[in-house]
Amino acid sequence: MNAETVNQAYLFLIFILNGFLVGIIFDFFRILRKSFSTPNFMTYIEDTLFWIISGLVVMYSIFIFNNGEFRAYIFIGIFLGIITYMLFLSKIIINISVKLISIVKSFTCFCFRIIMFPINLIYKFMNVILIKPIIKLSTNFYKTLAKFKKKFYNTNNKAKKVRNIT
Repeated sequence: MNAETVNQAYLFLIFILNGFLVGIIFDFFRILRKSFSTPNFMTYIEDTLFWIISGLVVMYSIFIFNNGEFRAYIFIGIFLGIITYMLFLSKIIINISVKLISIVKSFTCFCFRIIMFPINLIYKFMNVILIKPIIKLSTNFYKTLAKFKKKFYNTNNKAKKVRNIT
């Protein structure tokens, strides 16, 4: 084999691996969608990010490994890499990643509950000991003030009526 054929075989292998990398990037966004619910506009943003990132990865590889020359075997290698990855590794990686993310989410929720437990106790204690009595006191004060206002208003109206009569 001559050196040019070996070099092209090496480049073909590099771009098959590049196709694997594009498949991994694609699966990263699929894993995000399966693990976290996202609105539609976020899905469009993720799709755009996927195409930008994978395009940059492919262009970077073409410029670094093949001096910016576009050849058909490059795109065939990328396509073969993506297909091979999707057929043999994609489901395994997605299942493992989604399970790991759900474990991390569960652990995070558990830690959050542990942290929030004393805070909730303090809040309930403050509510029972301080806030409710203050609210009750202010409610009683308001009722007393309303009774006083009513008596004063009635007394004031009687006084006006007496003045108007005389």
